[in-house]
Amino acid sequence: MFAPSSPVTGTAQIGLTSPTYTLTADQAPSAFGRQYAVTALGGTQTGVRTHSASDPFTIAMFRPVTFRAVSAINAATGQLFPNAKNSWKMIVRKGTLPLAGQSAQVSIFTTSFDVVAGADVADSINIRAALSLMFGVYSAQSSALGDSLVTGVL
Repeated sequence: MFAPSSPVTGTAQIGLTSPTYTLTADQAPSAFGRQYAVTALGGTQTGVRTHSASDPFTIAMFRPVTFRAVSAINAATGQLFPNAKNSWKMIVRKGTLPLAGQSAQVSIFTTSFDVVAGADVADSINIRAALSLMFGVYSAQSSALGDSLVTGVL
């Protein structure tokens, strides 16, 4: 169940020293999601703003509206028809300034998880392995990814 412990310890980024984020449960924009707002900061984060209505800082997780089942087997080939996927999303919304002195506009960071229907039962360990790799790389490459998003160089 998606329920991050608060505060969340952030990963290394240029300009952030030992960042932490205090989360407060918020109303998700869909009944199929959970959302939390960042209401306090820890560590050194000069210039970082917490959540407000006009300058959001939220994290949300959404599950599929309807879960898909394993597809039927093709009688002629004995193989599954192309299988449906159950799509999950994690979205961070952060107000960012496009120009000094201007109002914040919302930047959106989305991670999608498209899981083959039936794999949750038949191959759950490999779903977990994929997530382990993804979040391990996110953690190890957090600062480098920040550099890329800021400099435009991959």
